[in-house]
Amino acid sequence: MKDKYSYTIEGKEKIVLSLHENVFSPTGTSEEIIKAVSENISKPGSLLDLGCGSGIVGFALHRMGIASGLYASDISMQAVNLVKKNAKENNIECEARDGAVFIPWSGEKFNYIVDDISGISQEIADISPWFKNTMCESGVDGADLVVEAIKQAPLYLLDGGKFFFPVLSLSNVDRIISSAESVFENVEKLSHKVWTLPDEMKPHMEKLKELNNKGFVKYEEKFGLILWYTDIYVAYN
Repeated sequence: MKDKYSYTIEGKEKIVLSLHENVFSPTGTSEEIIKAVSENISKPGSLLDLGCGSGIVGFALHRMGIASGLYASDISMQAVNLVKKNAKENNIECEARDGAVFIPWSGEKFNYIVDDISGISQEIADISPWFKNTMCESGVDGADLVVEAIKQAPLYLLDGGKFFFPVLSLSNVDRIISSAESVFENVEKLSHKVWTLPDEMKPHMEKLKELNNKGFVKYEEKFGLILWYTDIYVAYN
């Protein structure tokens, strides 16, 4: 087991999660998703945390009163077991299932789906500090799983439902957005956050340049820093 992770809601209530070395840990992107979703839902409803990892996104939104019914899934059984443990420790009711993308939810529909499935180039994941002991089978341009989730999402949304998803520039941004625009009538950017590339990845700049030249990733070199970004989007019909 790894250390604990804590997330404070509105400066007072704290959620404390157990982490596991084989389960993806919360990142800055997780917190950006929570912020963007919480600011763009006015009415509580059933919420599916897709690619839940340790569970922080769904748990935080539940505590904020947004998820009146909370569901979570991940391709990793270890992640699902960890979510169940964390839900119990935080006194949160959550139905968690294992399986890829929407396979665990056949025939079910939700008011809101929050997608946090792996969305960076698999080649970058291999050299990053984020996926040391976890899977990232997102394809060379990082878009495979996100695009699959986007294409299937309308089948799992109730009328008026919304699909939230992050787009990381360490993936094929244009492919992901064009897929969303081909499936949904409305696709809106909710937030934009710039990050600095971790030092551990700087020795691999040749690989990043190669992927950038192919259009698989986007980054900017500025003031001696390598900058990339996360955008959070909402899509609905």
